[in-house]
Amino acid sequence: MSILRIALAQTNTTVGDLEGNLAIVRDYTARAAEAGAHLVAFGEMVLTGYPVEDLVFRDSFVAASRAAVTTLAADLESSGLGHVVVVVGYLDADGPARLHAESDRHTGPRDALAVLHGGRVVTRYFKHHLPNYGVFDENRYFVPGDVLQVIQVGGVDIAVTVCEDIWQPGGPFAVAGKAGVGLVVNINASPYERDKDERRLPLVRRRAAEAGAAVAYVNIVGGQDELVFEGDSLIVAADGTLLTRGPQFEEALLITDLELPQASPPRPVTGEIMSVERTVLSGGPLAVSPAEAGAPVFAEPLSDLAETWRALVTGLRDYVTKNGFRSVVFGLSGGIDSAVVAALSVDAFGPDRVYAVSMPSRYSSDHSKGDAADLAERTGLHYSSEPIQAVVDSIMAEVALSGLAVENLQARVRGVILMALSNQHGHLVLAPGNKSEYAVGYSTLYGDSVGGYAPIKDVPKTLVYRLAEWRNAEAERLGRTPPIPENTLTKPPSAELRPGQVDSDSLPPYDVLDAIIAGYVDADTGRDDLVAAGHDAATVDRVLRLIDLAEYKRRQTAPGTKISGKSFGRDRRLPITNRFTEG
Repeated sequence: MSILRIALAQTNTTVGDLEGNLAIVRDYTARAAEAGAHLVAFGEMVLTGYPVEDLVFRDSFVAASRAAVTTLAADLESSGLGHVVVVVGYLDADGPARLHAESDRHTGPRDALAVLHGGRVVTRYFKHHLPNYGVFDENRYFVPGDVLQVIQVGGVDIAVTVCEDIWQPGGPFAVAGKAGVGLVVNINASPYERDKDERRLPLVRRRAAEAGAAVAYVNIVGGQDELVFEGDSLIVAADGTLLTRGPQFEEALLITDLELPQASPPRPVTGEIMSVERTVLSGGPLAVSPAEAGAPVFAEPLSDLAETWRALVTGLRDYVTKNGFRSVVFGLSGGIDSAVVAALSVDAFGPDRVYAVSMPSRYSSDHSKGDAADLAERTGLHYSSEPIQAVVDSIMAEVALSGLAVENLQARVRGVILMALSNQHGHLVLAPGNKSEYAVGYSTLYGDSVGGYAPIKDVPKTLVYRLAEWRNAEAERLGRTPPIPENTLTKPPSAELRPGQVDSDSLPPYDVLDAIIAGYVDADTGRDDLVAAGHDAATVDRVLRLIDLAEYKRRQTAPGTKISGKSFGRDRRLPITNRFTEG
């Protein structure tokens, strides 16, 4: 047996920022070396950021990524870090992207991993399993690899793999088992979904059993457009014992001493879908540095609501900061949705970078105006009031409007004010709509849907309330002021666009609505199956029609953090012009 000190670098990088990402890798490699690590592994496409989407088709970007790998290897050597084995993800290509469309293609863009040592790239591995479901379109972009790379470090055989390779049985892990490796390193950019952390550890244990080897799983953190990555990196022994587990939504460097079997004479691997190539970096046991690895980290997984809140904060924070905005602005109505957006924003940026505007009309209740002011005082954000009635009246004096048109006019006047403030001060406008409203079109285009980012776009209304209650309870647990007024939590939700209006005038109760949306949108359940599950047939018919008719609205809405198995936008893609109806 040999002792290898392994480091997993759980980092937050940015798509396209090759120089910044290289700096992060150099920094974490130096920290790993200081801790005496023999090998440090980074996430999938850490040098380019993930996902790169159609940047794949820019030859200049591919060339920059390939150059970054060789530059990094040389930089590490010149910095005295060449002795550390570095496993790093990047974008490669062994043929032009235009060949990707050919059915018999064998070369093209690659989701790649490089192993760096001694100032050079010692081997490259191309991802074998390419996901093509949910948010993933990797068959559009990449060509799969068919060679498993095995490196020998300190006399231990280590197979290297990328993300989806661990999510599918067979393939690289089965081949690694036949090759007799002692460790499989799997580098990931695995997007967050609620409850995914509960599936991750059992998954890694299954692959460890399949390979008959320890498995080191490293994942990135941070937000990229709609996606957010939670980290939760971990290592399990060949028997499934958990050896270390990283925190969620935090950058971290996990240092672990692994006792691994010495490599036996190479086993021939035949009849498999992948061949095996071997590279020996150090054939004998390595000295273990006197630097302390420290006690293994065993971060406790967050509760469901805590991790959902952290995901929403991370997605919002990184979208705003990575796109260069200094501050955010939104309408603060006194309702639950804008209250949760306000609390998320203050948690993401601090109150000094958050601007909320009350825009009352003649239908705005005193309690809503009071609740908005109360929240502002509780959180310390910047708060102002811009009454809209005079503007609404001036427009109606020129254009004859009534009914729904007047209601929508109020929302659109508010949208104009927010965009004007954005232009004036450089704020990013946040849209406060939730998944339930976006699903059924209960929003006004160019009104309350105005915004550059929609923080709770993938959060059903019932979950909005649960998150608000959790956030208040968490504040009380920490001895702080709950950010959301009690009246906001208890009053009936209302757009307040006409006298006495409440959401239930137009929609089924949200617990009923959200259950139908979860079935139809998230699970693709048909009308008859929804009725068979116990939902009222007339209600199902009405809700499904509303969802189908609102597709054109959803296409025009801002991106927002994905937390569910199927979000609007990246996940669910339906034609706008569509005459198929359920039932």
